[in-house]
Amino acid sequence: MKDLRKLNKKRIDTIEMQKYLGIEDYLEFASIVKDLEVKKVISPVASSKGNGKRPALYNRYNILQEEIDYSKYIEELHYGLDIRLNKTYYLKNLEKYIEDRDYVLSLSRFLKKHPEGIETELAVNERSFQVWGKEKFLKKGGERILKNLGLTLDYLKVYETTEPLPYYSFDKTTPQNVVIIENKDTFYSLRKFLLSGKNSIFGVNISTVIYGGGKTIFKSFKDFKLCVEPYLAHKDNKILYLGDIDYEGILIYENLSEAFKDEVNLEPFVEGYKEMIDKYLRENIDLPITKEGQNRGIKTLFLDYFQDEYKKEILKVLKMDKYIPQEILTIEDF
Repeated sequence: MKDLRKLNKKRIDTIEMQKYLGIEDYLEFASIVKDLEVKKVISPVASSKGNGKRPALYNRYNILQEEIDYSKYIEELHYGLDIRLNKTYYLKNLEKYIEDRDYVLSLSRFLKKHPEGIETELAVNERSFQVWGKEKFLKKGGERILKNLGLTLDYLKVYETTEPLPYYSFDKTTPQNVVIIENKDTFYSLRKFLLSGKNSIFGVNISTVIYGGGKTIFKSFKDFKLCVEPYLAHKDNKILYLGDIDYEGILIYENLSEAFKDEVNLEPFVEGYKEMIDKYLRENIDLPITKEGQNRGIKTLFLDYFQDEYKKEILKVLKMDKYIPQEILTIEDF
């Protein structure tokens, strides 16, 4: 027989209840209604009055929630879980504990296996699978469980992983000049140029090119030293950046430089930007319109690297609401 509680309703009409239970014979139905009353599944709504049939039933009934014995859960919270878990939240929200119980018990079992604390740091998804058997759980609900138990991600000794940095190195000498390229096409052109056996680009010897991918470079750069070989993370390397000459491209450089100033000294690839400007002026190129919605809050960090004549040209392009795409440069220009 169908469970009335699964309707998620507080009250139900008698006619609707008979249809839901699928009982056509009224006498059989009336007997079941009386049985449900005895089992405290339903109770009559006295104000709905009788339905005038024999045996008489009320026109409406309350659907009663199942009474739960919480005593075993309270005992489990007090005495069954790892002592490092704060049980206060779940003792006050026992229904929530029943809902989260399997996840809480899995975490408790894991902690009991590490009585002296967790030693090895793992990636978030690795730890999630280790504890719950679900690699994505920590990012999809797991943090809520931790918070309810007074723990943080740091306690589980996890680290976020980033997208690997695609790069190509002409050589592995140190120190070396490294250039981060904002866009994919220019990265491939520079890589192709280096593969041809040449590495002097606009008078600067470039040993490594890195594909930045626009704003995605921020996530990848957080673990720069973990993503690359030791020679590329050498403290004396010169890291250069080359992107579009527009508000967004300049902001990517300025924000990246500011965010990681304590780790790397990031400078614009001035000679590359100068060539972009020179080619635009030399060939009298009709520049594209700036994309709508760009943040225009650039500072002077980028512009201060340029001589006045180039600084004026950059500001002129920006004021015209136009931009110079990095793709203005091709392998023929290197």
